[in-house]
Amino acid sequence: MLMSGFNSMIGTLFFFATLGFALVALVFAALAREDAYRAADKQTKSFWLIILGVTVAVDLFIGFLVLQLAGLIASIVFLVDVRPALRQVSGGGRRGSSSDGPYGPYNGGR
Repeated sequence: MLMSGFNSMIGTLFFFATLGFALVALVFAALAREDAYRAADKQTKSFWLIILGVTVAVDLFIGFLVLQLAGLIASIVFLVDVRPALRQVSGGGRRGSSSDGPYGPYNGGR
């Protein structure tokens, strides 16, 4: 009885984690410009929107573990590989010097 409750809790956590990753990746994919995908030499925006949209639909409606794992891998690939390339091409990301602190440049105590 204790194990069935534990397995149910782990399954619920896995469901929300995969759905969360897929939703975050889908929002980031939708917000990026179409030309940034071409400039970063990645798949098209439509491709990623379809893949991540199917992932969200599978997570919400089907719940088949193999498809959920495939969708989780696609979401992770987008967030780890594609999104940083899009941000770099779009001019996003960190601005300023590497010695900048939260209140301005750090000058070494001078």
